[in-house]
Amino acid sequence: MSQPIILAIDLGTSALKVALVTARGEILACEQETQNVILLPNGGAEQNPDDWWDAIARATKRLLAQNRARAQDIAALACTTQWSGTVPVDRAGNAIHNAIIWMDARGAPYIKQVAGGGIAIEGYNARRLMAWLRKTGGVPTRSGKDSIAHILWLKNERPEIYNAAHKFLEPKDYLNLRFTGKFAAGYDSIILHWVTDNRNIARVDYDARLLNFVGVAREKMPDLQAPHTLLGTITPAIAREFGLRADVRVVMGTPDIQSAAIGSGATRDFDAHLYIGTSAWLCCHVPFKKTDLAHNMASLPSALPNRYLLTNEQETAGACLTYLRDNLFYPDDALKTPKPEGAYRAFDALAARVSAGSDKLIFTPWLYGERTPVENHSVRGGFFNQSLQTTRAHLIRAVMEGVAYNARWLRDAVEKFCARKIEYLNFIGGGANSDVWCQIFADVLNCEIRQVREPVQANARGVALLAALSLGWLQIDEIPAQVALQNRFAPNPAHRKIYDELFAEFLNLYAANQKIYRRLNG
Repeated sequence: MSQPIILAIDLGTSALKVALVTARGEILACEQETQNVILLPNGGAEQNPDDWWDAIARATKRLLAQNRARAQDIAALACTTQWSGTVPVDRAGNAIHNAIIWMDARGAPYIKQVAGGGIAIEGYNARRLMAWLRKTGGVPTRSGKDSIAHILWLKNERPEIYNAAHKFLEPKDYLNLRFTGKFAAGYDSIILHWVTDNRNIARVDYDARLLNFVGVAREKMPDLQAPHTLLGTITPAIAREFGLRADVRVVMGTPDIQSAAIGSGATRDFDAHLYIGTSAWLCCHVPFKKTDLAHNMASLPSALPNRYLLTNEQETAGACLTYLRDNLFYPDDALKTPKPEGAYRAFDALAARVSAGSDKLIFTPWLYGERTPVENHSVRGGFFNQSLQTTRAHLIRAVMEGVAYNARWLRDAVEKFCARKIEYLNFIGGGANSDVWCQIFADVLNCEIRQVREPVQANARGVALLAALSLGWLQIDEIPAQVALQNRFAPNPAHRKIYDELFAEFLNLYAANQKIYRRLNG
C-alpha cells in the first residue's frame, strides 16, 4: 500500500465498528456489530466487556477477509470508545464486573455525599467546588453518570468488587489493556473522574487533594499518558489471534467526543461540529480553559496536543428515533408488527411529507434525563399538542425537530461560551445520513449544515488521524483537508418563523413541567 494502514476500533454504545483507514483518513473497509445495553433498576446501565471483545474479534476477522488491505500492511492500531464508563479489572487484566457505562446514574447519592455539605453553591461544597473548577475545569455531575460516580457506587454497594479491583479503567483504556497488556489511561479519558490537575494540559496528573475528596486510592487508578503518544505494541497472543504483524503499534487513542472532533474535520479553534448518534453533542476546540457550571460544560484537555475541547453532551438524540421504531411502531409484542429492513429510510420519506413544524406537534427528547445545557436527571420526553389529525409521519418529523430544538438550546449556550456566533456546523454521526434531518437542523439552528462524507465513520477516521499524527505521518494543520463533505444545507427562510415560535414553546415546556418531572421521577 502507498500509505500506512491503521486498524481503527470504534466502540459505541449501540454498535461496534472496526475499520481499515489510511494515514490520510480514507476509509478502506468497515465492519459493524450490534451492542446491547443491560438496563437495571434505579438507573443502572451496564455492558459485558467480554461481549465487546468477542464483537471486535468477529468484526476484525470479517474486515480482513475483505482483502482491502493485507494484514501485514497494518502498521498501527487505535481505539476510540464511549466515554464515562468504568471497567474494574484484577491484576491479570480480567474484568471482574460488567462495565458500568455513561448512562448509569446509580452513583448519584454518593456524589452528593462527597460533593455537598457546608456552605453550598449549586449543591456543591463551596471550597471543594472551587478546587475542582480551578484544577480540573469541571466538577462531578450530580446526575451520578460520571466515571467517579460509578467507582463510588461500587465502593458503597459492591465493596467486594471495589476491594478486588486492581485498576478502574475507561472502556478505551480497557481495550488498550487487552491489546497490549498495559494498564494506562489518557489525559483525556481520565477527565471524568475529576481527580486530575488539568491546568498544564501538556502534563496532566493526579491530585492528592482531589483523590482525598472522593476517597479513592491512587493505586487503584491507572498511570497517565498523553492521548497522542505510543502505548506499545500488540501482544504476541493478539498477533496470532488476529493474524497481524507482531510489531503493530498501539496508540493511546481517545474517547468518542474527542475522536469525533478530529474526524469531523473541525479542528481549528472555534470550528464546531454536531454529532447525532445515540446521544448528541455540539463541540469545538477553544484556545482557553473555561467552565460554564450553569450549563454543565467546560473546555477540557483535547486529544490533540496542547489543545482544549469544549465538551458537552445530550443524553438521547438518535436514540429517540430508535425508541420510536422499536417501542412504538415495530415492537416485539403480541401485535407482531414486522420491522422493515429500511425503517429509517422510510422515516425520512414520511417526515418529508409533513410541513415544517409538524402542525405544531412538539417532541421533547429527554428520554433518559439530560446533561446539557441543563443537568436534570428527572426530566422526561413526550409529545405535546397532539390531535386527532396527528399521524405517524407527524410523530417522526416531530422527533427529528425535537432533537434539533434541543441542539439549538445547546448551540445558544455554546455561542455564549465562545463569545461568537456559529455560522456553520460539520455534521457527523448516524443522524447525518438523513438529508431530511440535515435540512431540519439547518432550518432550526439557522446556520449552514455541512454533511460530512461517511459521517458514521467519523470516530474511526478521527482516531486513525490521531494515530497518523502520533506516528509522524500527518501534521495537525493537515487534518481538515482530509475530511470530505458530502453536501451543504442552507437554512430555508420560509421556515424561520414557525421554528422560532416552536423553539420558544419548547423552552416553555421544560420550564413549565420541571416540578412535575421532579415529582414523578425525582
